[in-house]
Amino acid sequence: MESMAKWAMELKSIPQALDLRSNVLQEFEQAINAVNVNEQKALLNFVVVGGGPTGVETAGALAEFKKHVLPHDYPELDKSLMHVHLIEAGPRLLPAMSNEASAKTKEYLEELGVKVWLNTAVKDFDGKTLTLGDGILLETRTVLWSAGVKGSLIDGLKEDAILRKSRVVVDEHNLVKGYDNIYALGDVAAMVTDKTPNGHPGVAQVAIQQGDRLGKNMIARMLGRSQKPFEYKDLGSMATIGRNRAVVDLSFIKFQGRIAWLVWMFIHLMTLVSFRNRLIVFVNWMWNYFTYERSIRLIIRPFTTKTKD
Repeated sequence: MESMAKWAMELKSIPQALDLRSNVLQEFEQAINAVNVNEQKALLNFVVVGGGPTGVETAGALAEFKKHVLPHDYPELDKSLMHVHLIEAGPRLLPAMSNEASAKTKEYLEELGVKVWLNTAVKDFDGKTLTLGDGILLETRTVLWSAGVKGSLIDGLKEDAILRKSRVVVDEHNLVKGYDNIYALGDVAAMVTDKTPNGHPGVAQVAIQQGDRLGKNMIARMLGRSQKPFEYKDLGSMATIGRNRAVVDLSFIKFQGRIAWLVWMFIHLMTLVSFRNRLIVFVNWMWNYFTYERSIRLIIRPFTTKTKD
C-alpha cells in the first residue's frame, strides 16, 4: 500500500520509536493551538494497524499515556478528545497466541479505553483521513503500521527459492533451496514441513535457535560429521498491554493479569547484559511504577511524516 508507506509510521527500530515519541508529543503541542475542536480531535486520534504483539503493546502504551501523562503535562487539553484505535483484519488479537490470551487482551485494551476493530481492513490513508474496508473514515494525523511484514531478500536468488511474502525456502538445515552454500535464518527463512506448513513464526526465538543450530552444523560439516536438522522449541509467547496487564502462553500453563505482567518484566530484565544494567533498569522501573513518572518529555528530534515526500 503506497499510501501507507508514505504517510504511516513504522516501529521496527530505535530511530522509528524515537520518531513516534516525538510525533505524539508534537500532536499534543499542535492540539493546544488548534483553532477548533474538530482539529483537536484529529490531532488526538491515534490509530494502530495490526493486532499482533507490537500493535497491542503500542495501543496499550498510548492509552496509558492518555490516562497518566496527558492530564498532568497538558492540563489545557480535554483528555476525552484523545482516542486510541487498534485495527485488526483478522477475527481476534494476538492470532499466534491462545484464544484465552486473545480474549483477555481485548478486554484489557477496552478497559483502558482503546477502540478495538476486528475483521476490519485498512484501504487507504492520505495523511489526514484513514479509510477502512467498510467505508468508515477516521480523521487522524498519526497511523502506526504494525501489521504485515515481509522478508528482505537479496537480488539474484532463483525464482523457485522464493516463497510468498518474500521468504526464502530452506531445508531442515536452513540451506536455501537450489544452493549448497547459502543459508537463511529467522523471519526471511521459510522451513516448510508437515508441522510448519507456513514456516516458523517470525519471532526472535526462531532466529536465535536457528543460528545456534546452524553454527553447530557448520562446525560439524567442516569436521566431516553428520549435521542435525533444526527443531524449534517453543518457549512460549507473551505480550504486555499495560500496567499490571499482560498475557503469557507457556506449553504447560496459560495465565494473565498482574502475575503475567511480572513474569514479562522479569524475563525481559534477565535478557539484559550485565548485572549493572539489570539493576539500573530495575530501579528505574520501580521508581516509575510507584511515582507514575517518566523522563523529561522534551521534543529533541522534530518529526513529521511529510518529510517522506
